[in-house]
Amino acid sequence: MILPIVAYGDPVLKKKGKEITKDYPKLSELLDNMFETMYNAHGVGLAAPQIGIPIRLFIVDAEPFSEDEELSKEEAEQLKNFKKVFINATILEETGEEWAFAEGCLSIPDIREDVFRNETIKIKYFDENFVEHTETYDGLVARVIQHEYDHIEGILFTDKLSSLKKRLIKGKLANISKGKISSEYRMRFPLAKKGR
Repeated sequence: MILPIVAYGDPVLKKKGKEITKDYPKLSELLDNMFETMYNAHGVGLAAPQIGIPIRLFIVDAEPFSEDEELSKEEAEQLKNFKKVFINATILEETGEEWAFAEGCLSIPDIREDVFRNETIKIKYFDENFVEHTETYDGLVARVIQHEYDHIEGILFTDKLSSLKKRLIKGKLANISKGKISSEYRMRFPLAKKGR
């Protein structure tokens, strides 16, 4: 089932997610719905807070990035086959050079800005079967994970922008929270006027 994506301005996006246990109700159904919602919106990642659920859960499918012609064959291959569920994730370390990439977010449509992030991460998480993993990622895969991980920490990519950049997009962000935007997928706007 395709769920509405929560827009910028909703308090759920600023909440730190709670850990869940393997008996979380209807987890596999929730994951199916999240993947369906993400694909419908042409996203490469989706965190539970973005569908209004403040838990430490996010999904990633980096395949759309594998089409980029500037990537090496290895990078493209890694992105093409990178589809994962992250439950109760903790980033253990972020290392390497910081690099900029124009990020967007399904909760903040039509805004893309350069965000600086470390090149490499080491992350501990549980998969959909509650098997624990500790893995290291770099490049675009690391970036997608960092972006989604921020969501379960109550952080948006716009929080990482300079105060000047924030001022420049303030009006656009206000319009998003009021629903004054055309989106190709279902959204829930915190400040939208209810119909009379």
